[in-house]
Amino acid sequence: MNLTLKVWRQDGPSDQGRMVTYEVKDVSPDMSFLEMLDVLNERLILEGGDPVAFDHDCREGICGMCGMVINGVAHGEQRATTTCQLHMRHFKDGDTVTIEPWRAAPFPVVKDLVVDRSAFDRIIQAGGFISVPAGSAPDAHAIPVKKDDADSAFDAATCIGCGACVAACPNGSASLFTAAKITHLGLLPQGQPERDKRAKAMVDQMDLEGFGGCTNTGECTAVCPKGIPLSTIAQMNRDYLKSK
Repeated sequence: MNLTLKVWRQDGPSDQGRMVTYEVKDVSPDMSFLEMLDVLNERLILEGGDPVAFDHDCREGICGMCGMVINGVAHGEQRATTTCQLHMRHFKDGDTVTIEPWRAAPFPVVKDLVVDRSAFDRIIQAGGFISVPAGSAPDAHAIPVKKDDADSAFDAATCIGCGACVAACPNGSASLFTAAKITHLGLLPQGQPERDKRAKAMVDQMDLEGFGGCTNTGECTAVCPKGIPLSTIAQMNRDYLKSK
């Protein structure tokens, strides 16, 4: 298939960005979206141009690196799918595809489609861990955990930190990410001693980074590739109120 791409190009954080149009021909429907961009970049390099910069790593939907807005939707229009798992079979011959970086003040553009997501790292550093020495791995089922708590903790732990929730939120809120990182620890016995302190520290850091507040729009869960539910934000809010 042949596609028209409108790609955001920006040389650096302080440079003016612009949309640049490219024609990509003979795209296989079996290609992933990133493989299609690889084909474009190979052509640009052969022509002596500057390839489009974009983040990627595992290309298996696990690492959370490949974040971009495709046709106005974070990760594209396929539900529960990261950009690297999006395949070209979901597009039609002759389509025009717009590709932009995450849009949020705490995610400044580094170059083209690459943004600086170190704000997430600082939220984790504020309390997204268990500091109590836990020793070696315990035997299975040595510490009883309620099934509902275990399921909810596991669901929250699937967060890959891609930032799609922030990009989709009209407020630029990181509440879903922060809630997932708080909840997957707070629901387990090992996370109980620091539960309230953790929630306060991480929410306060989220606010310091300049992320917006949550108004329960739900756009975050709609684009989350792991389907993390909005209820994790409610859990975070409860923990935060307890801490005060």
